[in-house]
Amino acid sequence: MSKAQPVEISRVPEEHTDEEKSKLLPEPVGYKILCAVPEVEATFDGTSIERPQVVVDQEKLATVVLFVLRMGKECYSDKSKYPEGAWCKIGDFVLARQYSGTRFKIYGKEFRLLNDDQIEAVVKDPRGISRA
Repeated sequence: MSKAQPVEISRVPEEHTDEEKSKLLPEPVGYKILCAVPEVEATFDGTSIERPQVVVDQEKLATVVLFVLRMGKECYSDKSKYPEGAWCKIGDFVLARQYSGTRFKIYGKEFRLLNDDQIEAVVKDPRGISRA
């Protein structure tokens, strides 16, 4: 039996098209919502002063703003729990508690899987929102 060779997954292979890259995203099941973690500014607000990488990484880890990419088939299907319908939809920026969800990376980009009831708000413009 041969051992699998380690694979470098820190970057997307150049031969992958955007369409192929999008197929690498998992399809959430049940009541799970797949969200992307927005990029964190590399500089401090309104300046050319660069943030240390550790600060950028901490902001991504603890962010409260997420972008909804996909939703499981059972999201918001419980009419007794969600009588007014879904709290969010694909393409929305949403707020969720910091550190919430199942965190994972694909080719260096962070994503989260959350339960449908972990969404706390929908925001029209996430710029300027940060955790307190």
